[in-house]
Amino acid sequence: MRPGEVEDKPCARAGGRSPGGPAAHPDPGTGRTPRPPERGRRPGPRTLPRALSPLLIAGGLLYDLLTPRAFTAVPFFTAAPLVAAPLASLRTTLLTGLAAVAATYAVHAHSGPGLDVDTATQLVTVATVALLAAVINRVVRLGDRRLASVREIAEAAQRAVLPEPAARIAGFDVAARYEAAQEGAFIGGDLYAVQDGPYGVRLVVGDVRGKGIGAVAAVAVVLGAFREAAEQEATLEGVAGRLERALAREGARRDGVDAAEGFTTVVLAELPPGEGAVRIVNRGHPPPLLLHADGTLRVLAADDPALPLGMGDLGRWPDRAARYRFPDGATLLLHTDGLSEARDAHGRFYDPVRRLAGRRFPDPRTLLARLAAEVGRHSAGGMADDMALLAVRRP
Repeated sequence: MRPGEVEDKPCARAGGRSPGGPAAHPDPGTGRTPRPPERGRRPGPRTLPRALSPLLIAGGLLYDLLTPRAFTAVPFFTAAPLVAAPLASLRTTLLTGLAAVAATYAVHAHSGPGLDVDTATQLVTVATVALLAAVINRVVRLGDRRLASVREIAEAAQRAVLPEPAARIAGFDVAARYEAAQEGAFIGGDLYAVQDGPYGVRLVVGDVRGKGIGAVAAVAVVLGAFREAAEQEATLEGVAGRLERALAREGARRDGVDAAEGFTTVVLAELPPGEGAVRIVNRGHPPPLLLHADGTLRVLAADDPALPLGMGDLGRWPDRAARYRFPDGATLLLHTDGLSEARDAHGRFYDPVRRLAGRRFPDPRTLLARLAAEVGRHSAGGMADDMALLAVRRP
């Protein structure tokens, strides 16, 4: 044991059992759990809105039959192509507009022959709205294509900044997962990385203060410094020091609030070869969880809490790595506060300690897939913060 390390204390067994039922296995490429096959085909989210267009035309015809001649069904006919424009193809939008014009003419032909001023005005009105609907359809489709392009770029950026680690590193089973709180987003201020080097396997999970491009830039700085320091620094405390200095240099180049108030919470872990132990340095981050093969769960809370990275001006003290047993079959789970701060409709937080105690998982991927699914159900898909998960299992 190195100087300053804290010896492991006896573990306490937590209660609870794993829910029954078969589990779906996540996709190896994406880390996401595929949906089970549906017994019956349910209407998609756009099926009912698309049906509104023919319903509006039919409703307009029925309205004309049931009301005196002075009442007009034109509002029904003009609404039909406008509803189709953002939801259907250009061809369907044009056909809907033609159907609306034909219905308008049929209504007046049924009332009496001839093309009076009112009939001509209403036909021109419906035809004009139908053409505008076609233009709206093209604008919406162009926006969809641009959005798809942006999403592809964002996904590529995530793969570049946060590449998924290999499934097996130095004999350990590894899995990582990133869940963005904002629908359609791919990357934010959460980070994770795994690095195998001369001093063992080293891991980092962190959360950068703030959002947007500034947070992504800080993530890139932390990950770049970590990968270099994990290879060169002989101690985990030295790795933490390198990250601190890297963020200080980055803060000196930035202006505004982030330069003065920016910080990053991280937890660093080291798995020395052949020791059956894990060393932890925690800089203001949620503590890791150790899930034993028999269902026992332990919270690896720091005995000497430290401030996050980037807050060294408020106080300086040496980092001290805490040492814990990491037996065969156990899984180390590192996570960001997006996991523990996910709320349900009543404001209750998701408690990973209570939810995971006593449960067993066949591999890290299954653990992360089930966690993500449970958090999604708990928050009804409305997570307030991004969530990064990293799990390492000693076979």
